[in-house]
Amino acid sequence: MGVEEELVLVDPETRLPAPRAEQVLKHAREHHPRTADVLDHELYRHQLETRTPPATSIEDVRCHLIAARRAAAEAAEGVGLAVAASGAVPLGTADPRTTPDDRYRTMVETYGEVARPGGTCGLHVHVAIDSEDEGVRAIDAIAPWLPVLLAISANSPFYEGRDTRYASWRSQAWSQWPSAGPTAPFGSVAAYHRVSRALISSGAAIDSGMLYYDARLSERYPTVEIRIADVCTDPDEAALVAALTRALVEHALADNEPAPTWRAELLRAARWRAARYGLTDRLVDPTTGQLAPARAVTTHLVARVRERLEANGDTALVDAVLAQVLAEGGATRQRAAYERSDGSVAAVVDDLVARTSAAWREVSG
Repeated sequence: MGVEEELVLVDPETRLPAPRAEQVLKHAREHHPRTADVLDHELYRHQLETRTPPATSIEDVRCHLIAARRAAAEAAEGVGLAVAASGAVPLGTADPRTTPDDRYRTMVETYGEVARPGGTCGLHVHVAIDSEDEGVRAIDAIAPWLPVLLAISANSPFYEGRDTRYASWRSQAWSQWPSAGPTAPFGSVAAYHRVSRALISSGAAIDSGMLYYDARLSERYPTVEIRIADVCTDPDEAALVAALTRALVEHALADNEPAPTWRAELLRAARWRAARYGLTDRLVDPTTGQLAPARAVTTHLVARVRERLEANGDTALVDAVLAQVLAEGGATRQRAAYERSDGSVAAVVDDLVARTSAAWREVSG
């Protein structure tokens, strides 16, 4: 498995997003060449993408995440910036600057205002598969559980200087792309590719890289790529999402039960509720289709994949970090920083920067 994260470049003086990714990447290549290959640009210049190498141990994944964040932070600090792991930019994205790339320019020109919130930041988990058939079976089977992963990761309540009242505003902003969101069961590889071709033909995506399904076959790797989660400020929580994602995929492929046949409308409703409340209210329980307390729904998720978690050695991490998130998740911590500062979104940015750097600085120390 492997993980990709999107991070925000921040001006530590203004707390605004800094559209200087090219300078950061240049500094990384010149001063930190051994780690520069884990960094890349994204749609907008205030973003960086990090990626981990393939790993089987969740502890290795966590270590790689921390190392990638260190590489991003040190390169950013080299040009006077900082990095923050937040699903949305809390301050000042009214006129984001596009990365100078023909494909990105085409996306912005084609989709207009829909593309502007594209500067949000997600966590993408890749899980290895043996074939596209396995991948499509996994995508179909895990669809009802993906909103639970979103609720666990929810880390984007503030956007453009205000509280959106959502735990994950990123997921709502991202849903504006015409190819984004949950998918009804495909049933076969042929159907998956037929639907994908039709979306591209309609103009809803300019190419296969823009098929922004919540879970999809990866373009670059022999993996299924789960894209629903917000980037998590705490790398332990990113590791939690990764461990649960892998377990869901493995369980789906080992399970001989037929894949669930949820309607896309109900999947969207479950996704919306997870985005709105995170783990602070009730979620749609995939085992019943009814609303249930978030703690009960996450308990059902862990019970469903417990055998795979134990086989992978992930049980202790999942139990410990899930309890932490149920007590106080990413969105709750952002709002707590806001309350402590008597309503300053700039203080939220400061808190995000400090907490993003804490893990790798602790390891370095």
